[in-house]
Amino acid sequence: MTFSEILDRVGSMGPSQYLLVTLLALPILGIANHNLLQIFTATTPAHYCRPPPNASVGPWVLPLGPNGKPEKCLRFVHLPNGSLPNDTVGATEPCLNGWIYNSTRETIVTEWDLVCSSNKLKEMAQSMFMAGILVGGPVFGELSDRFGRKPILTLSYLLLAVSGSGAAFSPSLPVYIIFRFLCGCSISGISLSTVILNVEWVPTSVRAISSTLIGYFYTVGQFILSGLAYVIPQWRWLQLTVSVPFFIFSLLSWWVPESIRWLVLSGKFSKALKTLQRVATFNGKKEEGRKLTIEELKFSLQDVASAKVKYGLSDLLRVSILRHVTLCLSLAWFSTGFAYYSLAMGVEEFGVNIYILQLIFGAVDIPAKFITILSISYLGRRITQGFLLLLAGGAILALIFVSPEMTLVRTALAVFGKGCLSGSFSCLFLYTSELYPTVLRQTGMGISNVWARVGSMIAPLVKITGEVQPYIPNVIFGTMALLGGSAAFFLLETLNRPLPETIEDIQNW
Repeated sequence: MTFSEILDRVGSMGPSQYLLVTLLALPILGIANHNLLQIFTATTPAHYCRPPPNASVGPWVLPLGPNGKPEKCLRFVHLPNGSLPNDTVGATEPCLNGWIYNSTRETIVTEWDLVCSSNKLKEMAQSMFMAGILVGGPVFGELSDRFGRKPILTLSYLLLAVSGSGAAFSPSLPVYIIFRFLCGCSISGISLSTVILNVEWVPTSVRAISSTLIGYFYTVGQFILSGLAYVIPQWRWLQLTVSVPFFIFSLLSWWVPESIRWLVLSGKFSKALKTLQRVATFNGKKEEGRKLTIEELKFSLQDVASAKVKYGLSDLLRVSILRHVTLCLSLAWFSTGFAYYSLAMGVEEFGVNIYILQLIFGAVDIPAKFITILSISYLGRRITQGFLLLLAGGAILALIFVSPEMTLVRTALAVFGKGCLSGSFSCLFLYTSELYPTVLRQTGMGISNVWARVGSMIAPLVKITGEVQPYIPNVIFGTMALLGGSAAFFLLETLNRPLPETIEDIQNW
């Protein structure tokens, strides 16, 4: 008897699985909020130099830039009494008294003056958040393999609640960055455990549907973020609002069952049996649960149990088929994260109201993920993944040839590209979990997550190259998406295949 048959006996898709998917999906609403939070907490409003305290504001106080508008980072030189010296009329100096912001919204930019020579600190704050996600991948992946999926999921919820709330009370930018780094670490733990628990508890026939459904909660989270940001103009209160719910999620996670495969790998057969019997009772199949024995469980997963000490991280590169899969997936994950955050975090650049554009960016996920689930269910994972990245790369490269004045066309291309990349993420989470065998699934997911976060961490820094030539960032982002899409076509197809348990299983494909 296989493990899939055991799941069928206790109810492979009953009330227990519906509850599991719900409990895993609800926190994803908040993950979207944290991932995209700096769109609203770090907006840069129109600003100009604050004049000396004893100078009156007038046309003569601020020099005009090449576009005929007041300079944002320079002012005329003033004498101590606030007047202009006769012999240096026209001489300029930096904003020695800070800035005046034309906005009622309070952001980290307005609070800590992250403009002009300090504007790169805003991008660094977002990059450090992504660095936290990068570090959290392997760290929580290792902890999950050692202590289980469920404890790490609970710990990650609690860490996000504490660090997110801490960020809201940060007295300075360095402290804020540290807390945001910890937020990123916890998001990795949540994402990895969510994907693994969903894949291992849901039957093959509905795995794509449940994965996409969880992805839709991320989409809804984007809508919620726009609404919250609109009604909460203070960045500290917004940060706190999206963090506190994770205290509740950490309590609700106790209803999530532990991965049976992990329990077997850890030799905890009695606990695995009790977990299955509890699921059977919840699904109305109590008698079937009573009939299960530890011997049946050991026999159904004997290959997994025997492989417990044979494989590790080095096998991802040592074994030929796993090396092939890892290299192709790494490029696909990197390019998706790299290109996605170039668009998702760049809503200020398209000349459209950021609240409306964020709603549009969220709305495009609805048809994008629906088309993705149809494609991966009928055309397969490989074709879907490849074409999504190719289309996204094409859309980003097309932005180079559209002038900034054509805001409608630029917005349409950005929305299309973002939709393709959202579909790419949905496909990758499912595809990756199906390509790696049980004995290395968490490790493989962790490594893949690392590359996605490397991409998303570098993306804000690449945007700075736009100061040299405006088209450079889009050339880099678009080209990487094309490379990632090409790599996807060299992967194995997993449509309608059972999850591989051992390396031998995937080699036999």
